[in-house]
Amino acid sequence: MKHTNKQLDFFLKLSRVQAIVARAFNRGLGSGIGFNDFIILYYLNQEQGGRMRRIDLAEKIALTASGVTRLLLPMEKIGLIEREASDSDGRVSYVKLAPGGKRLLEQAMEDAEALSEEFLSSTKVKGMEDISEIFTYFSLGQIID
Repeated sequence: MKHTNKQLDFFLKLSRVQAIVARAFNRGLGSGIGFNDFIILYYLNQEQGGRMRRIDLAEKIALTASGVTRLLLPMEKIGLIEREASDSDGRVSYVKLAPGGKRLLEQAMEDAEALSEEFLSSTKVKGMEDISEIFTYFSLGQIID
């Protein structure tokens, strides 16, 4: 068996952890939304006015513009998000958190926080700050896309 360097091993394990966490959140969000929907609603809720340009949302969740559009279509159909045109530029459109999405997010947030505590409170993770710093490094775009 060929061994990998510790950096590659880290990313392989990280990929597995991400899949496990996503599966647990998909099952555990009792509000009926999936983890990807939750993430989108969460980030929209963090923005002033509950809205973002699609391209900014795609950047925030590390997807392509077309990938985020595919996720948004069903969310729009069931009333979680809305499209909103820009008043000043006809070429710009926004994704806006709809009232139904805000209610669902509030319900899902309780489940998400409980799941997060369940994952991390029973485990003594050494170097949590270091791991968080690595994630911040990547989320700030410090690597080549």
